[in-house]
Amino acid sequence: MTWGFSTPLASSGWTIERVARTWDVLMRGLGYDSYGAHGSDMGAQVARELARISPDGFLGAHVLQLFAFPSGDPAEFERLEPADHAALEFAGWFQTVAGFATMNASRPQTIAAALSDSPVGQLAYNELFETFGNGTSLVTRDRMLAQVSLYRLTNSSSGAVRYYFEERAARPAVNDGPIGITVFADDFRSIRVLAERDNTNIVSWTEQPRGGHFAAMEVPEALAGEVASFFAGRG
Repeated sequence: MTWGFSTPLASSGWTIERVARTWDVLMRGLGYDSYGAHGSDMGAQVARELARISPDGFLGAHVLQLFAFPSGDPAEFERLEPADHAALEFAGWFQTVAGFATMNASRPQTIAAALSDSPVGQLAYNELFETFGNGTSLVTRDRMLAQVSLYRLTNSSSGAVRYYFEERAARPAVNDGPIGITVFADDFRSIRVLAERDNTNIVSWTEQPRGGHFAAMEVPEALAGEVASFFAGRG
């Protein structure tokens, strides 16, 4: 999701569920009786929530991540493959560089004020374009500058960081709606055993050998093909 194209927040309480229901209202207002959703990161969570609440005419959600983590049940670990353990190691590594998430979830207005005041701060914060892929990101400098400029010129930092605050204590419910996932090589790698525990109707699971967390900017043609393939025949 790109907050730069959204109306600035004027109230609290904008959880993932509320945003998903608002997306449905938007689509109805635009005249669509049937539609699907695609998303990455927070957008993936909103798309999954739409699948979970399954409004009339909803065709399904295509996402780039299914955020499902170990529950502590030893039986889950017995079913993991070597690639799954590697995915857990990556998630563990990411926690060492994810201080931004803790900050956003605890003091969102503090960091929002700093980002809104300083162009250098806004640019420095977006070292995340590199951090997410541990140096593998394919996002070009021009694309990164365009994204940072969008946040800067629309003063969107507050809405973006407050998402973490609103969802700080959330516990995702099981999703029974249709959902598909494409896992890109250098992104957070969803673990199927855990994803299937939390999503009972995964209708497609594909993997791409190139691209990372920002696949829409890194490998747009590959992503467009995945989205088109998922929704083909679902209308």
